[in-house]
Amino acid sequence: MDRIDIHMQVPRVEYQKLRDMRQGESSAEVRQRVETARQRQRERFAGTDIASNADMRPAQIRKYCALDDPCQALMKTAMRQLQLTARAYHRVLKLSRTIADLTGSEAITQVHLAEALQYRPKLELM
Repeated sequence: MDRIDIHMQVPRVEYQKLRDMRQGESSAEVRQRVETARQRQRERFAGTDIASNADMRPAQIRKYCALDDPCQALMKTAMRQLQLTARAYHRVLKLSRTIADLTGSEAITQVHLAEALQYRPKLELM
């Protein structure tokens, strides 16, 4: 059975945002960012049987998803408040690594970790 790693609630878009004339990121720009992140992953896992961050096992997660002290504090709080399982912990780290790759960051930051945590399913939705 496949699992979905990202869950989001999408609120209504406010009128002011709809009429905003600023241009967002084009599909071509998004595509390039994704292709760059995928290339980073191919290089990271070259010579292994791992194709992407999603395929990482615990040893690779420890190696490529290391957290600094502020990130560890955030994760510790999230584990307690969200009652994350070990499986959820690893999934959040892998998603954080992917978000960091999409931004071109070598390290996972609190921003990447917080974004990954916000994609966890909300208990009241389950």
